[in-house]
Amino acid sequence: MDILKRHPDSEKIGKEAYKSEMPDLAMGLGSLQRRLVESQIPCVIVFEGWGAAGKGTLINKLMMSFDPRGFDVHSIVRETEEEAYHPFIWRFWTKTPASGRIAIFDRSWYRRVSIEKVDKEVRKKDIKPAYDAINSFERQLGDEGCVIIKFFLHISRKEQKKRFRKLQGNPATSWRVTKDDLRHSRQYDKYLKTYGEMIKRTDSPCAPWTIVDSTDQRTATLEIFRSVSKALEKALARHDATRRGSKPASKAPPSSYGRKILSGIDCDKTLARDQYLVRLDERQKKIRELEHEIYSRRIPVLILYEGWDAAGKGGNIRRLVQNLDPRGYEVVPIAAPSDIEKRHHYLWRFWNRIPKAGHITIFDRTWYGRVLVERVERFCHESEWRRAYHEINDMEKQIAGAGAVIVKFWLHITNDEQLRRFKERQSTPWKKWKITDEDWRNREKWDAYAAAVDEMIDKTSTNHAPWTIIESNCKYFARIKALDTVIGAVEKAL
Repeated sequence: MDILKRHPDSEKIGKEAYKSEMPDLAMGLGSLQRRLVESQIPCVIVFEGWGAAGKGTLINKLMMSFDPRGFDVHSIVRETEEEAYHPFIWRFWTKTPASGRIAIFDRSWYRRVSIEKVDKEVRKKDIKPAYDAINSFERQLGDEGCVIIKFFLHISRKEQKKRFRKLQGNPATSWRVTKDDLRHSRQYDKYLKTYGEMIKRTDSPCAPWTIVDSTDQRTATLEIFRSVSKALEKALARHDATRRGSKPASKAPPSSYGRKILSGIDCDKTLARDQYLVRLDERQKKIRELEHEIYSRRIPVLILYEGWDAAGKGGNIRRLVQNLDPRGYEVVPIAAPSDIEKRHHYLWRFWNRIPKAGHITIFDRTWYGRVLVERVERFCHESEWRRAYHEINDMEKQIAGAGAVIVKFWLHITNDEQLRRFKERQSTPWKKWKITDEDWRNREKWDAYAAAVDEMIDKTSTNHAPWTIIESNCKYFARIKALDTVIGAVEKAL
């Protein structure tokens, strides 16, 4: 690609002009940071570029303008063993900033499609999925209001060689030039093409690239400060305009969906207790064997439970894990997000709980809360829950692409059966804690929830992450079907 070849040299800034402009720019950035905090806008600033292009120096200059309590700096190197056991984008999701904070990345997720690509540390067939994951990641952050500013620090081959020689000639700095740096310098033309492709394939309205000529440090510093200031001012103006024009609540969610999926489910399927006990013992022994095999084969497994209140999720999960080695699995109960979780993208708390390769994570309720309870109860705007279908599909595609098995259950019971179980809980002293006023309120919105479930299943059941509807009026039948489904999915992967 000749994006970088065509990039013109910046006009060199004189010393006096630099001294004249920089104080106001630096002070202005401090003010903009405070406004980010007030407006609760997160910001990501990415620095990529050539070795010896001055990333460390320029990042440090930028940091000096910010309140150190309001930002984090992440220096990205080759992934650790722990990170390698997760989808590649996982370690960056976990580092995304909370509302009002700034995250500065000294190299970033672009390492996968640049250094690792040229050094053949990543398979050729994994490059396109990596680009898809990167563009999805940045789009999702941008859609939630995060400001994304990306810099590529550009220098010529001649300038890079000169800087390496200077560093090597000083005993205090020679350690900074590694064998990899020198090898990459010899591969300048290959990197030039790779960087050009990287910029072209990931330059987007929500996350545009700014190519900075870093030959002259003063010129580069001014361009970076100006670009950050302009991006933050634009984001704050957009936020203020949105707030002035925002409506107090989104319109009511649809009470029906075109495809009536749940209404076609036969919940009368049953299993006798004696048959259940025999099958339960067989399935639990089998899944224990599979747990050891997925650990040795380093296959991660996600099992997701959604369903009606009182559909039996807890009992179903208990029978699933009853015979497992507790060191190999985790059950994650999902409730309303905490104050810290609310300050991040809604998927952040789930990315933090994705299992590493060889382990099982069972989610008791999931990220589908966005298109279920948050939709029906209007905890988010319609545009947000409608956008979530695509976001969730992207997330699951990336997790499955990293080798994970994803099993998704909707535990379905009839309206009458739910009423019977609610009354039983109310009248049984040791079950009373299971029934709340909120359960009764949710029951009154049965039709709205049914429409949301129909649309959720229709739009998010994919080849790599299909939904399985579990007929749960009979708990015995439901537990065995869940076990059989998990066993089948894992055996298929093996």
